[in-house]
Amino acid sequence: MSQSKERDYVLGTHGDELERLGVQHRAWRDVVLDCWRTAGITTGNKVLDVGAGPGYATADLAEIVGRTGKVVAVERSTNFVNAIDHTIKTRGLSNVQVHELDLMNDALPDGPFDFSWCRWVLCFVSDPNVVVRKISDALRPGGRAIFHEYGHYTTWQFVPPRASHEEFRNHVVATWRGSGGDPDTGLRLPAWLKSNGFAVRSIVPRIFCIQPGDYMWQWPAQFIQVHLLRLQELGQIDAAFADRVLADLAAAEREVPSFMMTPLVLEIVAEKT
Repeated sequence: MSQSKERDYVLGTHGDELERLGVQHRAWRDVVLDCWRTAGITTGNKVLDVGAGPGYATADLAEIVGRTGKVVAVERSTNFVNAIDHTIKTRGLSNVQVHELDLMNDALPDGPFDFSWCRWVLCFVSDPNVVVRKISDALRPGGRAIFHEYGHYTTWQFVPPRASHEEFRNHVVATWRGSGGDPDTGLRLPAWLKSNGFAVRSIVPRIFCIQPGDYMWQWPAQFIQVHLLRLQELGQIDAAFADRVLADLAAAEREVPSFMMTPLVLEIVAEKT
């Protein structure tokens, strides 16, 4: 796959982004494991991992469903598919299938599946309703679709506020929307689910007020560091602005009191009727 094809992900698929996604997964891992457990994922289930990225969640799901279960991961990026393949081989996971495909243009693998997992995927595609319809077709009656999607991205801010961060956040949102995505997709997801044969069983808001010493702090902090480089690469900002944002981040990590509100994420579980 060409470099230009890999770069059509607004956040990129380069090595720094792969590493950042690992930090993100570890920061959210306890929340996600609790979500899956509450939704009912267990040994023997067949799970569809939609937009699997480099496969951090794929591997966790494979260990949960065990040898009698199965995880089917779908991902568009060749770089990420290669990362999934490496992980499942390294960890000796024999119950994972990986499909390189485009969610908007390609059919999903045949089911039926007991569960689907989709985290921060719908917010990046041009027509999320199409993906929801495909997920519905892939699940068995009574199967459950689980989503983590942003519901209000501008809740992300420092306390006390820092102007450079708010400007950076606005650049992120503008670049996101410019690529055809929507950072607040979670607000519209329940309506798409209803129109595609789902009953929404639960919606849980996930938002954190964190301090520099909290492990969760690594998630937004590393996003700032990596995405500043990405925005410069895209020509959206210059190095001087990036330096100001990093200086404010460093100041926030030193000063007391210092807090950060994370973007609102909606955890939505829906059952196919």
